[in-house]
Amino acid sequence: MRILVIGAGATGGYFGGRLLQAGRDVTFLVRPKRAELLARNGLVIKSPVGDVTLKNPPTILAEKITTPFDVIILSCKAYDLDSAIASFAAAVGPDTAIIPFLNGMKHLDVLDAKFGIDRVMGGQCQVAAMLDAEGVIHQLTPMHAMSFGERGKPKGDRAKRIEATLQGAMFDAKASDVITQEMYEKWVFLATLA
Repeated sequence: MRILVIGAGATGGYFGGRLLQAGRDVTFLVRPKRAELLARNGLVIKSPVGDVTLKNPPTILAEKITTPFDVIILSCKAYDLDSAIASFAAAVGPDTAIIPFLNGMKHLDVLDAKFGIDRVMGGQCQVAAMLDAEGVIHQLTPMHAMSFGERGKPKGDRAKRIEATLQGAMFDAKASDVITQEMYEKWVFLATLA
């Protein structure tokens, strides 16, 4: 499966980097400045479960996208959602699965309106990570997991294929039959911390 990770920040860079480390077909959609930094220094992850530097990780600029990807992992901030959508729209084909790892629920309405509910899965992740001024990703705790799934229907073949691709990459990845519930539970948890 061809995987496009939107951005190479703390969350996208961490999960995308671990997938790349495990030999998956991953490309990072980044802005020119981040592309230059990654070309020069590589994608660097400092982590309690193992450091890694991935030299010359595959990157692409939005205007260079010419073919669809199988999976798009979206992990931008909510305030960047509209610009993120514009940047990766050309990567969405009829069979593309978009897995958003944004907190809250409102982003689903925006993504559904643009790409259709059949392309937009539910997703949530747990990782405590930060990106420093030099572009190094620091995982702060050993926790690193994601779940995703079809919203409002049982786990189908698509979710199972994605799960098989994402597993074995140094983090927990699972397809869920109750992803909407898991997303709400995370949202309530974060709201209690605010």
